[in-house]
Amino acid sequence: MTSARQDEPVRPTKRDEVAAAGSELVGGPIGRRALLGTHWLTPVRIIALVAIGMFALGMVQKLPCYNGGWFFGATSQYTHACYSDIPHLYAGRGFADGLIPYFDRLPGDMEYLEYPVLTGVFMEVASWVTPHGGDLQSREQVYWLVNAGMLMICAAVIAVCVARTHRRRPWDGLLVALAPAAALTATINWDLLAVALTAAGMLMWSRSRPLAAGVLIGLATAAKLYPVLLLGPLLVLCWRAGAWRAYGKVVAGAVVSWLVVNLPVMITHDATGFHIREGWAKFYTFSQERPIDFGSVWLLISQRTGNPLENANTYATLLMILGCGAIGLLTLYSPRRPRFAQLAFLVVALFILTNKVYSPQYVLWLTPLAALARPRWRDFLVWQTCEVMYFLGIWMYLAYTGNGDKHQGLPTEGYQFAIALHLLGTLYLCAVVVRDILMPERDVVRRDGDDDPSGGVLDRSPDVFVLGRAYHPPRHAVHFEKVPPVRWGAVRE
Repeated sequence: MTSARQDEPVRPTKRDEVAAAGSELVGGPIGRRALLGTHWLTPVRIIALVAIGMFALGMVQKLPCYNGGWFFGATSQYTHACYSDIPHLYAGRGFADGLIPYFDRLPGDMEYLEYPVLTGVFMEVASWVTPHGGDLQSREQVYWLVNAGMLMICAAVIAVCVARTHRRRPWDGLLVALAPAAALTATINWDLLAVALTAAGMLMWSRSRPLAAGVLIGLATAAKLYPVLLLGPLLVLCWRAGAWRAYGKVVAGAVVSWLVVNLPVMITHDATGFHIREGWAKFYTFSQERPIDFGSVWLLISQRTGNPLENANTYATLLMILGCGAIGLLTLYSPRRPRFAQLAFLVVALFILTNKVYSPQYVLWLTPLAALARPRWRDFLVWQTCEVMYFLGIWMYLAYTGNGDKHQGLPTEGYQFAIALHLLGTLYLCAVVVRDILMPERDVVRRDGDDDPSGGVLDRSPDVFVLGRAYHPPRHAVHFEKVPPVRWGAVRE
């Protein structure tokens, strides 16, 4: 493949049947002039506008709740599928009363805010912008609008970061911008903050800036726990490539930025010395102590068997450890070093699938990772369809169980089918990603002549540590052409 060919942006409407068919709705496949960005409407700008438009449609979908569903009648917010934590927690977590998260004790059983520090800061900033006059319902409406505006910025950032991560594949960001499940779940909670920081961190890693990537991953971990999982795939990939300096920088940046955010809230001092603040620790204790919850495989098993599964924490931890070990072996045994986005998707999906809860908004965690790991419209839309079905299923189930004797909604058996559907949808996407790793000739990114566009220092880097079949690479493996790998862990001098 010539250098000019390698620098040419990939046109999904020329390579993907579903993308080509879908483009007919807007006039057919995009032309060369528009694709190369000679007009003001470059791919990145188009994707940002589409992301904002889809987010706005998601806000419109919440209109029945905004007009009273959150406040009058417990089930109307479920029958209209427009539930959001945001207005409920404005009063429920003390923001309406001016309480300071992690420092002021809340009335009731919760005692302290059960969110990580950076998410708490996000929530607090939104409460500062919310006017304190008027009735509580109006203030909750404004609080939701303020948060929605801030989260819309996060949504645009995510789409732009994905579009810029793979330099030759900017249109893959359109998968994120148009994701229906993401639009429906964007304002359920504050997850988009952590997702945006994670996407920005992956963009920095793809540009060979590991320290900046680490800082952003640390900040994302201060907003939600899952981004720290990305350090695992990077460890195995850098091990295989011998890129220890870059890995050291990303870990150092993550640790320092996480501590900068958390230490001021984490440590308290009295006459007896320094202590961990109870309010700061609430998120971690709550995650450990909470029972099995909606959407998880554990709830499905519990409901089907009648077993409360009190040891679900142990089972989930064990499965997570075994799964991470399997991903590590897959990385070292695969014929070509997996792409960073592929492993990032697999480890986060593993965490969600084994977790005690699989909330509908968790689809936001996976959406940008899926677009980078498997930028194939058919597979992406199959998975998104499963998630949309679950999104509808959980609210109809809550309407059924919370509507007294009327039972209007989805019965338990229907909800169990919805759980199984979204679990299988995620497992399906995991399966095709694993297949791409084991059969790199089927990876749509590598088929276009790239190695690992999201890999940064790993892109086209030779291997120094491989196991098994990876010792005999296929001839098309670009990064094996320069230096042959060392077998069974021998380190190259």
